Amino acid sequence: MSTVAPFRHTAYPVRVHAGDDALSNLRSAVQRTGARRPFVVCGKSIANRTNLLERIAEALGEPPVGVFDGVQTGSPVPAVLEGTRMAQEAEADLIIAVGGGSAVVTARAIIILLAEDGDPQDLATKYPPGQPPVSPRLLRPKLPNILVLTTPTTAATRAGTAVVDGETGHRLEMFDPKTRPAAVIWDTEALLTAPADLCVSASASLFSGVVSALQGPSVNAMAMADLLASLGLLVENLPTARKDASDGAARVNLCVASFMYNRAWDTGASGSALGVVTALAHSLDTRYLDCSHGAAYSILSAPGMRFNRDSNVAGQARVADALGVREQGADDVDAADSAADAVAGFFEAIGLPVSLRDVGVPADGIREIAEDAMTDFGLHRNVRPVRGVEELESVLRGAW
Repeated sequence: MSTVAPFRHTAYPVRVHAGDDALSNLRSAVQRTGARRPFVVCGKSIANRTNLLERIAEALGEPPVGVFDGVQTGSPVPAVLEGTRMAQEAEADLIIAVGGGSAVVTARAIIILLAEDGDPQDLATKYPPGQPPVSPRLLRPKLPNILVLTTPTTAATRAGTAVVDGETGHRLEMFDPKTRPAAVIWDTEALLTAPADLCVSASASLFSGVVSALQGPSVNAMAMADLLASLGLLVENLPTARKDASDGAARVNLCVASFMYNRAWDTGASGSALGVVTALAHSLDTRYLDCSHGAAYSILSAPGMRFNRDSNVAGQARVADALGVREQGADDVDAADSAADAVAGFFEAIGLPVSLRDVGVPADGIREIAEDAMTDFGLHRNVRPVRGVEELESVLRGAW
């Protein structure tokens, strides 16, 4: 008799409003939390180049109690601290994040700092030498938040929050499930405010994440169903989003793919199969501002798969089957190679870079990226143990 490995799905309460005029649900979403003083967190492009702040005021029935429009790519600590100060002065009791991943993460960081004592350095995950990472428990109650997304993002329903230390350029990772949103809004008009390049870039890390999770050494059936559905939506809709900047349905579908991917994580999927890619990508897009978050993953995903191949042949062959690129009669090793080639080819086909040189990384910059990645949380979950910075340099040289 066959055995079934135990698995668990952990859900949390969140409402999703999607489609044309989905933003009209904002007022009821706020009222459902009991909040009376909503505060908006967004970037300057949202504030100055779109009508979203006007639409939010209209949907709420009155203006929010304040707006912080200083969100920056990567959520640097100085911007987060300024947003925290403004939200505190406004006596906010709910945060509305408007934008993509940086707005979502900045809003979560503000929520944490409003509640906890200490700065991000105090509250971030620590990496004791030779020991597993340790994340401080952030136990105080948190303000609710609602997301009005302008791009698909895997940050939307996560519990982790990573900001960038302004002095060292290093990521500071905070973890608190209580910062997950009460509601997420995928309004077609809001999603179409983002340029096609930004939408595609935001979805690239999602594609890499799905490919990574599909390679997991033990993916249960429930997580697998979400991952395969997410992959299908990405393969169909990412090229459409690239070709037709006015296709709102494709953008909503990419948000659906992101939500399903995160739900798979809540059912036991993980990033262990490509933790090396996550770590290097975090270091790369933090240190090289010309490299978008999505470009970091488009450049590093295939090299990371090749680095891990011999430690995860069956998992990578599973990706080849999911993408339909296993040649007839090919064994798992050949299928794994085909999967890595297909991932690189997909990124290239939708116009994303596949080499470090494409984003301005010099050969002598490789060592710094590798050293920084050695303290990233993702690296400790990689399916192949990374034994030193030299191994990371070899991955980067393969991507250069």
